[in-house]
Amino acid sequence: MAIATEKKSWVKWIRRVGIWGFLFFLVKGLVWLALAYWIVK
Repeated sequence: MAIATEKKSWVKWIRRVGIWGFLFFLVKGLVWLALAYWIVK
């Protein structure tokens, strides 16, 4: 039982980090696109 609970907490942690990582890189990509657009214009 302890192993199953430990695995679920790991999955939850990885999922949370994955969501924040995705949002971070999404925002970072949008900032770079906006910066490139501003430089070209």
